[in-house]
Amino acid sequence: MATWKIDPAHSEIKFKARHLVVSTVTGYFTAFSGTVESQNDDFTDAVISFEADVDSLTTNNEQRDGHLKSADFFDVENHPKLTFRSTAIRKKSGSDYVVEGDITIRGTTKHIVLDTEYNGTVKGMGGNDVAGFEMKGKLNRMEFGLQWNAITEAGGIVVGDEIKIEIAVELVKQ
Repeated sequence: MATWKIDPAHSEIKFKARHLVVSTVTGYFTAFSGTVESQNDDFTDAVISFEADVDSLTTNNEQRDGHLKSADFFDVENHPKLTFRSTAIRKKSGSDYVVEGDITIRGTTKHIVLDTEYNGTVKGMGGNDVAGFEMKGKLNRMEFGLQWNAITEAGGIVVGDEIKIEIAVELVKQ
């Protein structure tokens, strides 16, 4: 069994939410870690464990970040971690995979499906094997208790319910 760890310097955890229905706000988690355990070179038997420090989220707007970290949304004080653990990995074709797992946000765990592209494995600068993956998925923030919203003067909502997740990770074999 090989263990791989996320290289945070070469990885990105991103989320996107609609704002006022017409634009998108993008946020990032800057402090995270994860491991992948796999015996197969193609990762079809992999078990993925991941966690992000919710207090590390940034949308490049200090006031909005403070609101997202408050009890209206992530409630960082009571729920400092976001976690994911895979339950199944299927190879669709070529480099396309489906990763399924359980994501926990604000103390609530739900199943999520991530469309995944395996970018391959190469020898890294230090001689270790390095693998790359890109993952995309969606979730409904309301299902996790991130329920704050407001109605605009025109009757539209301020924050959309659907959150898009985009992950690009580089794994280093230990």
